[in-house]
Amino acid sequence: NHNKPVAPNVLNRRFDGWQVNEAWVGDITYVETGEGWLYLACIMDLASRRIVGWSMSERMQADLVCQALKSAYGLRKPSEGLLMHTDRGSQYASDRHRQLLKSYKMIQSMSRRGNCWDNAAMESFFKTLKVERIYLLRYETRDLAKLDIVDWIEGFYNQKRLHSSIDYKAPVDAESSLLAA
Repeated sequence: NHNKPVAPNVLNRRFDGWQVNEAWVGDITYVETGEGWLYLACIMDLASRRIVGWSMSERMQADLVCQALKSAYGLRKPSEGLLMHTDRGSQYASDRHRQLLKSYKMIQSMSRRGNCWDNAAMESFFKTLKVERIYLLRYETRDLAKLDIVDWIEGFYNQKRLHSSIDYKAPVDAESSLLAA
């Protein structure tokens, strides 16, 4: 519940058929630690299902999603017109996040109210992360959780984990194939 502007659902559940750096999706999840919650914001490139940006914090504020977007943009340097899709959360509707998208010349897209299926690719990633990694461990500190999560994303998920949605390739391999085509 916020009074910020809500962008139209431009993505409209089109999760396939994109080229690299044409459409990204983002979302936030939480991780339990011995010190309290750790919030994780991630950005995925829909073409390859690669996680291209992330940020973690003990607070779920606009800075969390802005840092994830800055991370992705700094790594990828996409052309203007990239579609950036998220839910309608106050962090994504914030003035700071909308200004950042504008400065990067990105098109903002938001899910329909209360509809997790509109961001199914990102929801699927978080389910995979939690089932295959987080739920198997007990993080005593936020710092240990951060190290483990980054290691899992970069060392396993992006590099090795096979996906049926990208012809049973790992995200980096799917991306290489798309860029070579």
